Amino acid sequence: MSGDVTPAPAEAKVKAKTLRPRDAATLIIVDRTGNAPRVLLGKRRMDMKFMPGKYVFPGGRVDPADRFAASGGDLPALEIKKLMLDMKGTPSPVRARALALAAVRETFEEAGLVIGAPANGAAPPKGGSWRRFHETGYTPLLSPLTYFARAITPPGRTRRFDTRFFCVDAEAIVHRTDAPDEELSGLVWMTIEEARSLDLPPITRVILEDLTDRLKSGHLHDAKAPVPYYHNRNGSFLRELLTPAA
Repeated sequence: MSGDVTPAPAEAKVKAKTLRPRDAATLIIVDRTGNAPRVLLGKRRMDMKFMPGKYVFPGGRVDPADRFAASGGDLPALEIKKLMLDMKGTPSPVRARALALAAVRETFEEAGLVIGAPANGAAPPKGGSWRRFHETGYTPLLSPLTYFARAITPPGRTRRFDTRFFCVDAEAIVHRTDAPDEELSGLVWMTIEEARSLDLPPITRVILEDLTDRLKSGHLHDAKAPVPYYHNRNGSFLRELLTPAA
């Protein structure tokens, strides 16, 4: 799930101007083993109210349990610092880490893919949104993730998200299950050129172009690279770059 950042009609802006964006996260999985890099996309069910039929990256909003979930390897310190740049509300490393955990959890729930490390006998949590993940015998692994981009749904939408896009290489997938939650149907691995022909949300198209540029540079996981940040200010659609401090 990536959200829509195109401007809303003026009348809709008035009705929903107080709706606050919710923290959300998306995971772009890149398979670079073939002649051209491929990314994983899934089609949202047609009966869904939010972006029905659109092809998106796996993802969703942050769950309260994401703030406390254990992991087998944490985010690098610089990734946490980047995530805290212009963080709305009260910035904290806990919230930054929860965003990365949400991306891993949602990818498991929607695509049945585990980005994790062996649990080595550790007892899974009782209940909660992480129970099924831990039942696979793994704990989430955050160290391979790179914070790649950010987009905030503009005022005027019925749902608003402050979405952080992470990227990870497909080789980080350690386990696959056969029972995703079916929010996404028709999961496909496609080259970026092939993906351009799909019914994509506008922001997903933009992020794919950012991904193309980063792949061409050969520095997909460069922690010091600026983070493209898409949002609206005073009715204008902006692309800014969040640059980590040295």
